[in-house]
Formats: sequence, C-alpha cells, structure tokens
Amino acid sequence: MQLEYSDKVKGMRPSIIRELLKQMSDPQLISFAGGNPAADSFPVEAIRRFSAELLEQDPVGALQYSVTEGYGPLREACRSFANRRWPVVKAGDEILITSGSQQIIEFMAKLLCNEGDTAAVEEPAFLGAYNSIRSFGVRLEGVPLQADGPDLEALERVFAAPQKPRFFYCIPNFQNPTGYTTSLAKRRAIYELAVRYGVPVLEDDPYGELRIAGEDLPPIKHFDTEGAVVYAGSFSKILCPGLRLAYCAAQRGLIDKMVVAKQGSDVHTNIWAQRVCHKLLTETDMDAHIRALRALYKEKAEFMMARLDETLGGRASYVRPEGGMFLWLTLPEKVDVPRFVSRCLERRLAIVPGSAFMTDAAPCRSVRLNFSTPTRAQIEEGTAILAGVLAELDG
Repeated sequence: MQLEYSDKVKGMRPSIIRELLKQMSDPQLISFAGGNPAADSFPVEAIRRFSAELLEQDPVGALQYSVTEGYGPLREACRSFANRRWPVVKAGDEILITSGSQQIIEFMAKLLCNEGDTAAVEEPAFLGAYNSIRSFGVRLEGVPLQADGPDLEALERVFAAPQKPRFFYCIPNFQNPTGYTTSLAKRRAIYELAVRYGVPVLEDDPYGELRIAGEDLPPIKHFDTEGAVVYAGSFSKILCPGLRLAYCAAQRGLIDKMVVAKQGSDVHTNIWAQRVCHKLLTETDMDAHIRALRALYKEKAEFMMARLDETLGGRASYVRPEGGMFLWLTLPEKVDVPRFVSRCLERRLAIVPGSAFMTDAAPCRSVRLNFSTPTRAQIEEGTAILAGVLAELDG
C-alpha cells in the first residue's frame, strides 16, 4: 500500500547521527559521532541494588501504572537537586517527570505552537530539538551563536519580528554541538528580552553538571520571576540514558497542560526508573558522583585536545569547552567538509558534519567530535585519522 504522509512529517529530517550509529556493529569503527555518555560512568551497582530492594519490598509499586505527573518523592528530590547551589525551581513552579528531555521540547511545541508558527532556536543546535519542533509544522528561526552565547542583537530582531516566535530554545551550558557556554551577562539579557517581548525561553540543560573548567553559572531559570523560563533538567548524562528520565520545571499552568499532553503520549514515565532515580538522588552521594564524572570527562577532553594540538599542527581550530561532551572543530576554507567526513568514514572513523546542526542544512566548515564515548586508544587512533585525512585534503 502506498501511504500518503502528512505535511508535518514531510518537513522532518532523519538524524545523521542515528544513521551513522547504525554502522556501530562494525567492531573496527571508531565513533566520535554520537552523544553517548561514558559507559564507565554509569552507577551500575547502585541501580542493581536499588532495583532488587524495590522488587523485594514493593514490587507492585514499581511495576503498576502510576500518576502522569511523576512519582511524588522523585519530584521533590528533583526540586532539591536543582536548587542545591542556587534557587532554580521557584515556589510557584511545578515539576513534571518526563521520558527524557526531548519530550519536554516536543510538549513545548505541541502546547505553544500552531502549524505555521515560528520558534526561535540557537544555530547551530541539537538536531533532535529541531525535529521535535518541526514535527508540529513549526518554522525554525535560527539565532547565530557567538563564543559567549546567542547574538543578542539577532535574538532581539527575531523577538521583535511581526511574527513573534512562540518560544526560544537554548542550551546555555556547553552547547551541543559547539561547546559554547552562555555568559552570565547574556543569561540575564536573554531573560530580560524574553520578558520584554513576551517570548518564553526553553532552557535545555543536559550537560550543566559536566563542567571541567571555569566556575558554575546559574541557569537562566534562576533569574525568572515572571514564569518566562521553562527549565529542562536531564539524568541521561549524569546517571544513564537508559533510564530515560528528565524533569521539567515551569509555572503551574504550563505543567498542568503538559500533564494532559503526556496522558495522550505515554501516560506516565517508567515508574521503576523513577523510583530507582529517587533512591540514587536521596541515598547516594550525588555530589561525589558528579565530581567523579567531571574528573573523568576532564581527562578525556584534555587528552583529545592534546592529541588534536599534536596531530593537526594548527591546520584546524577548535573550541576548548568548559564542559559537556563535544569539541567543535573548524576546518580550513579549502577543505570540502562532506568529502572530509566521507573520507574519515572510509577509514573507519565516524564524525558529524556541522551542517547537520543547521536549521536549513546550510554548508558549515565545522564538524562535531564526541570525547565522552571513545577510549583513550580510540581517541589516539581517531585523531590520527583526522590528521591524515586533513593532510590529504588540505595539502
């Protein structure tokens, strides 16, 4: 049967990252392409122990249907976790437990946008966010990034346009894919522009705990006194992505609407995972766990950067991130990026072209490299492949 697809689906693009990962069955393939956290960071023993306790002490509670809003004790634990450095979740805010933070992005588009509306997004940015928003027939308006965050003049022009965006999506901490960190001054300015023009901000913060240099900065949500910021916190990068757990902090009215949207989506988030996560947050030393994560990621990032410095000989530049999981490598102008990516893949190295993170797949001279997943040996071999291909194409 020939199926006729909706106009909404026609605007969606497959994730080049997922397509590349299909090739991971090749044991010789080195991947700098994914966004997976380091597997040796997972708290496997604690998850095993807490799962056994739950199934012994309260199997029905861990296996039965649950409430859409999320397990009550976990919601309170998320509030405490988010607020342990500075106020983020305010007294008037509610929390919803979701199946990953991408579900929060989808709900924002579903609840705030009609078909044909505009959403403002950082550019480049997370491809999954682009697809989630586009799936509702929403047009993306890209806001260029600078080393300290979004270009504020461009952001204000987008906010002041006749067709005002329904919301602005951003990743202030160690942005995916660039690794940029939005400065404290720009965080305040983004919030002020949001309030002035009536454009809510969706602040996606999956990497904020993975700082490897510099000082922690408060989220944009910290400055929110008007209910203008929706905060998306995730446990995928600090616990493990298989739990599929995130939390959304926002004004009560929006959370109420998200609950209704979630009831039509997946009814509720995996309750076993929620209860295990609650125990991890309340019965383990999460700060010690995060310190260990930061040390692990710092070592991996510094090793990859040292290898790039050694092998590339200054022929390409990259962003030295203060955290996160990615390096943003910019190639010389004469190098054809699609050809570079293809040549690397021929040599069993997978990387992602920067064009994958642009709203219109426009040409981009950068590529994204992931340092969290590969081993030291793979980083060493992979950077040698990068250098060899670059020498060929920039010779």
